[in-house]
Amino acid sequence: MADLAIETINLHKSFHGRPALTGLDIRVPLGSIYGFLGRNGAGKTTTIKTLMGILKPDRGSVSVLGIPLSSAKNGVRIRERVGFVTEDKQLYPYMTVKQVIQFTRHFFPRWRHDLERIYLSKFDLPPHKKIPDLSKGMRSKLMLLLAVARGAELLILDEPTDGLDPAAVEELLRELVSLSAAEGTTIFFSSHQLHEVEQIADQIMIMEHGRSVISGTIDDLKGRYQRLHITFPETPIHPIRWLEGVERVTQDGRTVSLLASRNTSALLQQARSFPGTDVQVAPVTLKEIFLEHAKES
Repeated sequence: MADLAIETINLHKSFHGRPALTGLDIRVPLGSIYGFLGRNGAGKTTTIKTLMGILKPDRGSVSVLGIPLSSAKNGVRIRERVGFVTEDKQLYPYMTVKQVIQFTRHFFPRWRHDLERIYLSKFDLPPHKKIPDLSKGMRSKLMLLLAVARGAELLILDEPTDGLDPAAVEELLRELVSLSAAEGTTIFFSSHQLHEVEQIADQIMIMEHGRSVISGTIDDLKGRYQRLHITFPETPIHPIRWLEGVERVTQDGRTVSLLASRNTSALLQQARSFPGTDVQVAPVTLKEIFLEHAKES
């Protein structure tokens, strides 16, 4: 669709009979910052490689920037318009920063010299230093510069803040938000740092066992869940049959904690119906939502 930067429908991929993607559906709106979450082994890297045309799906469809990934020619067209920052941050080891930029520049006729200068300065990249002499954080910054300066309409970032110190992380996150706002660039990024995702993402998707288990805007997802803390006068001896909508129950002495995804008003009424209880309602964090959905089957 024209208003989607990425769309996958019923995507499947297996390796030697072992399923990696099992009916994955993704819809990433143009201009959004989209957090792509999941445990190790959930299928994130396979998904990213499929979006880039590096892997061919067994079945299902992929469309990136309105281009169906149905041929090698289309794959080239997509890669011309997409910037990709890999998790391993591999670059040509025999080149300097300046040489890598000059080498990359020739492949992209829409190269943004203004953004090249801006990010060289902002990231304090040493032009004459060779790639092996850069820290992992510096390589992350250089790869982001290369992705942005090529005039990419979509950035696909795999653990972009890996190796950065806290100050550099904040700087990079600010730049991603600024880039999305100023240039309209769509940013699709995978990260294990949930607080970073919560800080900048408009929407998220959590995948598990090769498929999406929950997706939506962060505000909608956090509004969908609530935490109820119920303190009883004495420690409950017998389990309580709670109304529908409870996803998880934990108990610590006299306090019972409920994670509810729906029917909250009725659950509040039920909790307050027990004599002498104190009931508190607390907001739910992205981490709690992630831990609830990205867990062993």
